[in-house]
Amino acid sequence: MANQELTFGDDEFIVSKTDLTGKITYGNALFIRMSGYSEEELLDKPHNILRHEDMPAVVFKLLWNRIKEGKEIFAYVKNKTKNGDYYWVFAHVTPSFDTNRKITNYHSVRRKPSSKALNVIKPLYSALLQKERSGGIQAAETALNQILKDKGLSYEQFILSI
Repeated sequence: MANQELTFGDDEFIVSKTDLTGKITYGNALFIRMSGYSEEELLDKPHNILRHEDMPAVVFKLLWNRIKEGKEIFAYVKNKTKNGDYYWVFAHVTPSFDTNRKITNYHSVRRKPSSKALNVIKPLYSALLQKERSGGIQAAETALNQILKDKGLSYEQFILSI
């Protein structure tokens, strides 16, 4: 019965926190429920335990580069549950800082993406994944940058426009 799409309410938010290496330090009840794992199975595990194989690595490269620079990022992500089901999220990932502006952890709030946005993202991610499989992450990054250049948009402008 795996590979079923799960969904959650428009007014619900999935929240998690990780340490600087991406290990989960907190997940709200919806995060735990959607993942299919118990809280004990998630805590102190790499967040990529939820990574779906349909996700292009270039998206995570961009995400990690931004948050390690102390910047926020918005991204569409397809996550995989413990039993192989999946769910889409529109993620807002931010670094958290101490009083000296040193990054202490990462915080992610995810909401349900619109079907309009997914109609744009799904074929884009499929194309980027094909580029990665044939030419590596650099090929996908080049393709993404060309798409953005052709649209005359930054990554942020593109993501927030769909």
